[in-house]
Amino acid sequence: MWIYNMTVETGYFGVLRESFCRISDDLRIQAIIIAYCFGALIEALAGSGVPIAICSAMLVAIGFNPVKAAVVALVADTAPVAFGALAVPITTLNRMTDLPYNVLGAMVGRQCPIIALVVPFVLVLIVDGVRGVRATWPVALAAGLAFALGQFVVSNFVAVPLSDIVASLVSAAAVVALTRVWSPKSIMRGVGDSPKIEPSMGATLLAYAPYIFIVVIFSLAQVPTIASVLAHGAFAFQWPGLDLSQVDEAGKVRKINTILTVNYLSVAGTLLFISGILTMIAFRVSAAAAVRLFGATLVQVRWALATIFMILAIAFVMNWSGQTTTLGRFLAGAGPAYALLSPVIGWIGVVVTGSDNSTNALFGHLQVVAAKETGISPVLLAASNTTGGVLGKMLSPQSLAIGAAAVGLIGREGEIFRSVFGWAVALLLGLCLFVYLQSTPVLGWMVP
Repeated sequence: MWIYNMTVETGYFGVLRESFCRISDDLRIQAIIIAYCFGALIEALAGSGVPIAICSAMLVAIGFNPVKAAVVALVADTAPVAFGALAVPITTLNRMTDLPYNVLGAMVGRQCPIIALVVPFVLVLIVDGVRGVRATWPVALAAGLAFALGQFVVSNFVAVPLSDIVASLVSAAAVVALTRVWSPKSIMRGVGDSPKIEPSMGATLLAYAPYIFIVVIFSLAQVPTIASVLAHGAFAFQWPGLDLSQVDEAGKVRKINTILTVNYLSVAGTLLFISGILTMIAFRVSAAAAVRLFGATLVQVRWALATIFMILAIAFVMNWSGQTTTLGRFLAGAGPAYALLSPVIGWIGVVVTGSDNSTNALFGHLQVVAAKETGISPVLLAASNTTGGVLGKMLSPQSLAIGAAAVGLIGREGEIFRSVFGWAVALLLGLCLFVYLQSTPVLGWMVP
């Protein structure tokens, strides 16, 4: 958010917007480029509904109907959510389940690409119906396929935090390459398009500099030697007043780990802060202005931070008190069919809390308990909690409020909700079936 605010303050956000518009004059293609590709990049870096606000405003600026702009932005902000904010939801899931971080990321990377492949077609359907799909399906296919492959390959074989960053850039590159050699027979233009500026190549490259910094820094942080050095930047301590014990399934009393480990070098926040300093230098933002923008950013995210803190606190209380275990055993009564319900649990969590990170904190451990009771892979069900949650993002009150405010429709959140509800349910049902098949020999080979 701090980096984004610096791009707005210096005017480079407008340069970014115009660079997208120069790719194609067709609104259907612009919806994919702005809401899907660029929105995924913003989600990868910031999360917290930021791409909904940014992309909704950009779509209105180029000629979209406000309601349609909000709906497109909400639906587009699905596939990248699981790896949003440098994969914070996966980090939380790892903490709540004690399952290996990379294994969880790899499993999510074998589910989310299915959503990523479909979403561009849904966006075109929203913008121009079946006619639009017939006219622009090559672009939708290129964007979805490139994003899906990028997300799968990076999450499984490179670095989980970079999954959405690489996927969004690869998807955008695929669309740009295709539009250089192909264009739809009929162009769908916006009403009242504002005159376009023609920024120089240097200004355009500079506008993309923050994202280049982020990709390079996070890639370097994955190099074993550098990662080892960064890992030493941590300290741990016993949280005061917490000396808890728990009775396990065998009836034995065991101590609960209440040691807090603070990683201050390897965490995404520190690496993003370094990227922000480089951005400040590249954009020639004064130290005073950078500090002022940082303070303004803290004010912007204050309620989101407070919500996350409280949700995590509730999650720890539920886990340590045995409430989560009790709920997990109850839901496990569905037996093997629980695999069909698993994504719905995550979906409900995000609809209520507005955050995939929060639903993993609340229900991640529950999914593992249910998995042990039913004999289904804990990795599969924990991952499906995250993947199901991404489809609840478009229905959460927080997201709807952000979308409505961004396009000037405060008070009409219900209208936007009705427009996205059907898509949310349809995509969720498809995901439930896919997860169920992954729990059977049919697609069981996909579970690491």
